[in-house]
Amino acid sequence: MRIVSGQYKGRRITAPKKLPTRPTTDMAKEALFNILNNQYYFDDVSVLDLFAGTGNISYEFASRGTTNITCVDQDYGCIKFINETARSFEMPLQTIKSDVFKFLEKNTQKAHIIFADPPYEFSDEDFIKIPELVFKNNLLEENGVLIVEHSKHTNLSKVENFSYSKSYGGNMFSFFELKNANEEE
Repeated sequence: MRIVSGQYKGRRITAPKKLPTRPTTDMAKEALFNILNNQYYFDDVSVLDLFAGTGNISYEFASRGTTNITCVDQDYGCIKFINETARSFEMPLQTIKSDVFKFLEKNTQKAHIIFADPPYEFSDEDFIKIPELVFKNNLLEENGVLIVEHSKHTNLSKVENFSYSKSYGGNMFSFFELKNANEEE
């Protein structure tokens, strides 16, 4: 995997093969950041990277100037790899080793952008649980967005607060935003 843009553009990161991950493809990542670039100043946002895996998405945010990034993953190897990579690049990443669902139940810290890249083999119920917990616990800042990456075989369009989705090859990103009362009428 490589960093697509920003301070570390073009830098390659090679994760150990033994990590239980499926990093977002460079093409999908570039498309995602083109969307976000039109909505946010990266140096002004806070990011919560759920199911962080190799840290691929977090490195991209850090390369673009984001300094408030929290990575959550339950795998010790993933957390260790993210910490080592962040140290070597001098990136300001905070890591939390935790089951994401337990973290979402207890977390009170809000973020502007919450990115979740759970295993594609998750059940529909597990995918749906992510936006439910984020919105139930009010974890998005005003004008914030939750982005859930999933395969084209998962449809989240009927989930509350769904806004739209984008497809890139076999990857899909579903965007969720807090609807304010005036928009719903």
